[in-house]
Amino acid sequence: MPNTYYLIEAKTLSASAATVTFSSIPQTYTDLKLVYSVRGTYAGVGDDFNLYFNGTNTNRTGRFLYGTGAAAASTTATDHVGLYPASTATASTFSNGEVYIPNYTSSNFKSISGDSVTENNAATAYTDLTASLWSATAAITSLTVYPMSGSFVQYSTFYLYGIKNS
Repeated sequence: MPNTYYLIEAKTLSASAATVTFSSIPQTYTDLKLVYSVRGTYAGVGDDFNLYFNGTNTNRTGRFLYGTGAAAASTTATDHVGLYPASTATASTFSNGEVYIPNYTSSNFKSISGDSVTENNAATAYTDLTASLWSATAAITSLTVYPMSGSFVQYSTFYLYGIKNS
């Protein structure tokens, strides 16, 4: 059976913001998918896109693989789910990324996968794949995204979808 996506909420920033929160997430879907297009104020080429659940960023473990256009690496991370362009990347470029959270209402630990790509007309641009685990048995009722440094800029967009089997 195919999956059906239902838009839970869409947010477009009218000004820079240090966090974006989706609260009161309905418990009527099987999976969640967050789709975003962001840019940040951090003084660098790129920065980390992070998230936490239900007001806490504890009990997370993960690993991410990334490439810069010249090299590739792998590292551990706790709340990382992607990369995005910061203030010294090519002007007015935004990243694209997705975060997938299956079985977000279950009483089991929650797996999280993310992928992102930054845009930059220079030697350094990033692509990233992330796999992590939230070691908590609570259903996810809220989700907050935030940059590691600085803020997300005006016109950054966030779409949260609920997914059901049809």
